[in-house]
Amino acid sequence: MNLNGKVAIVTGGGTGIGRATCLALAERGVTVAVNYSRSKEDAEATAALINSNGGRALAIQADVSQDLQVREMVAYVVGNFGSIDLLVNNASITRHMPFDDLEAATEEVWDDLFAVNVKGMYFCARAVAPHIKQGAIVNLGSIAGQTGLGSSLPYAVSKAAVHGLTKSLARALAPNIRVNCVVPGAVSTRWWTGREAQMQRLAPNLLLQRISTPEDIATMICAALEQEAMTGQLITVDSGQTL
Repeated sequence: MNLNGKVAIVTGGGTGIGRATCLALAERGVTVAVNYSRSKEDAEATAALINSNGGRALAIQADVSQDLQVREMVAYVVGNFGSIDLLVNNASITRHMPFDDLEAATEEVWDDLFAVNVKGMYFCARAVAPHIKQGAIVNLGSIAGQTGLGSSLPYAVSKAAVHGLTKSLARALAPNIRVNCVVPGAVSTRWWTGREAQMQRLAPNLLLQRISTPEDIATMICAALEQEAMTGQLITVDSGQTL
């Protein structure tokens, strides 16, 4: 699918992978709604950069865990841009805790992570679906959902749920909306702030001996949005980490 002229919502679009995806989509002629929950300045800066380079973008606040806010965001984007063709479900949160500390994974932690990482992606997909005549959704998973490892046990489980959600949505929304999942390994984003030494130890042990960049992941997200013969797939981008 040629992305030029399409309209996209990118959740968590002001920083990291989300920001890189917004910029990559804009380079392909996509009008971008840069969603944020708390990172207002980052989202507005991302939208301003796109607009200054001749693209079209706006920043819009919505907590994806809140269904009403998601529906209002979608209505606002449709009102401003006339349609929605693409959704990148990027917004996610985590909590860092030892895996063997089961008491640390409280009910509040489970509820918070699933509200954003799983229900939030579902709310966004459900809200945009009636507006997409022929388009695509990409969810952001994680190798944590494949390996069971990661920043915390609830985070890994939430990402495994995202992988399952992708397959179920692919069935529910076919044939007009394709749904795929890009599954990153370690990515050099602010999530690694304070853990740079850990990243430096990890990189030499990867097959490609490099940590992925947000731009690496954004490139694959765009490819998944463009590919018209693929749905329900999990696409791993991890420099060989899971091997």
